[in-house]
Amino acid sequence: NSILVRQIAGTIARKISCWVKPHERLEVCQKIGMIRFGSRVDLFLPAHVKILVAEGDRVVGGATVVAEFM
Repeated sequence: NSILVRQIAGTIARKISCWVKPHERLEVCQKIGMIRFGSRVDLFLPAHVKILVAEGDRVVGGATVVAEFM
């Protein structure tokens, strides 16, 4: 299963730290980087996952389960 993660820098501070390389294979719960000051992360998930959050929900990196594979 593949997931695309895109880190987008905020317009003011532009603070992103990415610790992995593009196309690198990751383990479950592995940290990939840190964003700060209004930056964001987009997740592109396969169609067959069950989404566990709703639009507008606040999520916390490393704590919130966003989706589960079925």
